[in-house]
Amino acid sequence: MKNSLLLLALLSTLGLAACDREPVVVNTPPATVTVPGPAGPAGESGATGATGATGDQGFTGNTGSTGSTGDTGAQGNTGNTGSTGDTGAQGNTGNTGDTGKTGDTVIVVPRPAAPAN
Repeated sequence: MKNSLLLLALLSTLGLAACDREPVVVNTPPATVTVPGPAGPAGESGATGATGATGDQGFTGNTGSTGSTGDTGAQGNTGNTGSTGDTGAQGNTGNTGDTGKTGDTVIVVPRPAAPAN
């Protein structure tokens, strides 16, 4: 394993060193520059050109984003008070009670009046 890594490193070094070449310099002759002379008289105007063709209709644009949710509405007014209900039906008369027992006679004697001073 050590020998194969050493051999691979040696071959890589030689391969990279062989690719290093000196650049070739190419000399080009200087370009000839021409200087324009004086301008001549202006020519006649040309005829008006034909109207161009109408362009194609453009594509339809993208749909816009959905809008934001609106604010919560105001609270409604309190409703009216309801009507008073009808009077209920009269209830049944209750059963008559039993007659009570006759009791003993009790006599209550008043206190004598206090003497006057």
